[in-house]
Amino acid sequence: MSSTLASLFKKSTIDDPAEALKACEATLRETSDDSQAQQTKAVALLKLERYQDALQYFEQTASLQGSIPEVYAYCLYRAGKFEEAVKVASAVEDSRGAHHITLQAAYRAEDWDAANKACLALSKSKVQKEEFDLRINKLALDAEALWLERLSAGSIPRATTDDLAAFETAYNAACISVSKGQLQEADILLKRAVNLCEHHEELSAEDKAVELVPLKAQRIFVLQKLQKHDEAAELAKELSASLKDAAVDVSTRKLAENNILASVNVFNPFLAHKTFSSSSVPKSERLFANQSTSLKSNEQAMQLQTFKYDGLIHSARKKSFMDALPSTSPDSLLTSMFGTAALARNEVSKAAVNKVLPELEKRPNDVGLVVTLVQLYVLTGNGLAAVDMLRALFDRLEKSPNDKDQDVRYSPGLIGLMVSLLRTQGRRSQLKQELARGATYWRTKPKAPSSLLRAAGIALLESSHDEDTKVASEIFEKLYAQEPEDRSAIAGYVASHATDSTADVKSLSGRLSSIDELTASINADSLENAGIPQSANALAIAQAGQSRKRPAVDGLSSKKKRIRPSRMPKDYDPNKKPDPERWLPLRDRSTYKPKKKRGKRDDRTQGGGNVNEALDISNRPAGTGSEVVSGNTAGNKKKKGKGKK
Repeated sequence: MSSTLASLFKKSTIDDPAEALKACEATLRETSDDSQAQQTKAVALLKLERYQDALQYFEQTASLQGSIPEVYAYCLYRAGKFEEAVKVASAVEDSRGAHHITLQAAYRAEDWDAANKACLALSKSKVQKEEFDLRINKLALDAEALWLERLSAGSIPRATTDDLAAFETAYNAACISVSKGQLQEADILLKRAVNLCEHHEELSAEDKAVELVPLKAQRIFVLQKLQKHDEAAELAKELSASLKDAAVDVSTRKLAENNILASVNVFNPFLAHKTFSSSSVPKSERLFANQSTSLKSNEQAMQLQTFKYDGLIHSARKKSFMDALPSTSPDSLLTSMFGTAALARNEVSKAAVNKVLPELEKRPNDVGLVVTLVQLYVLTGNGLAAVDMLRALFDRLEKSPNDKDQDVRYSPGLIGLMVSLLRTQGRRSQLKQELARGATYWRTKPKAPSSLLRAAGIALLESSHDEDTKVASEIFEKLYAQEPEDRSAIAGYVASHATDSTADVKSLSGRLSSIDELTASINADSLENAGIPQSANALAIAQAGQSRKRPAVDGLSSKKKRIRPSRMPKDYDPNKKPDPERWLPLRDRSTYKPKKKRGKRDDRTQGGGNVNEALDISNRPAGTGSEVVSGNTAGNKKKKGKGKK
């Protein structure tokens, strides 16, 4: 029977995968080990987009995994198991299809090295029909390399005219510009991509609706970053109307809804949280790490706004218990930061800091907790305490014997935070020391963060010490070895070796822009006439000071100010000229007359009349002790004082 079916399969073709699946199942009911029927069934399930059923069938039939490894790898890729798909497809030798699967699966798994290797292998053996697809994939890989920090922005060229010919390449070029931080250029490329997609002749209306969703969602994000909120809100309303009928996958729909929700003013946070939580992304449509981080951050922010404090605190403590602290992973940091904000009840005050400090005693090495406390100190105007808090964390991590703790101590994010705090306080010497310590640690590591090394090299080049210049030259040598096409690394290498006159330095300096090119658009006369430039803060302070000054009084146009009668003195006479010396102290006035000094007569005893000898008690005869003698002489008379009644 199986041989008869095999011969029938060879002579006939079944275009409908559902019919092919029925025929295979009928065959397998009679002959369960028919390899051709097994393979056909697996392919039919994939064509019907029943990826989980196909994966389950591959797992039940182990022989299929070895007989058709490319199909098995593709099944793993469509089921969301990207790492396993890369492993299976990479084991297939001399297969262009396996290289394509490796490229796609490694790209989704964010394994840039494997994806780039597969892309280079496909580019060596060019196929004319695949050139356009490979160009799209190469641009997507460049964008991924930027956000994974595998390549620097200077090593990736700008978009060419060929990239503007199709909406796919224009969109990927825009993603590269977003990764570089060139948002104006990204907006132009995204508008170009939307325009090309809307006027594509080969796409149907349904296909256009599907393709436009990620283009418009990305442009909403760019417009928000450019502070063009009105334009972003208008585009969000347009996308929201078209998203209802578009047959897009769940992950794309979730990202589009997130950008729409972020661009529209929702005054009810509970309604926003309900809308956001109405859909979830299945495991088979796994998001990229940066996308997943953004969605989780938005979700926890809405939980904070809807007063779900206990849940955030519980999640943070559970995460810290399960993870090995300290950790700088985005997931761990976000959970800890929002949990700390929940402990502070989403307040910014000294009382909020006091609520969080007891938690620090339980989790002293929790990076997210410490960073949030640093932020609270900065917002409450206590920058010195913020530096001390971060320095204490550094001291604890430096004492740890674990190598991973040392990686956390010298992570670019924490060093950048410390550098920012020191810069705001004007502590430039400590700033250079911190950068130098970080560069010294990472110079010996195979995967050193180029951003940290570049910042440390630039700071050390400004120093006048020979030791700092030597360290800077070593840093830029490492950067140039890692990325020979990076213009910033070349410039740093040339600057750090300025005293050398080797041919290598001269040839590299020729690759940099000349002084004439850099100063071609500068008008020296206009700069001289403009005067000394001032910072934005200085200009704002000057303008505020001018606005507080009163204008000069114009004697012709000003009216005489009328004084209310209640403000007048009681004896005020408008016809009498006021004393011009009335504002001077009494002693300084010309009319001041000091008091005369008293004479000697005034210093004598007052009221001393004639002496009455009758009052002498020694000449008085003895009598009763109750007798009272009073003198009635005229000289001793006194006026009777008025007493209190």
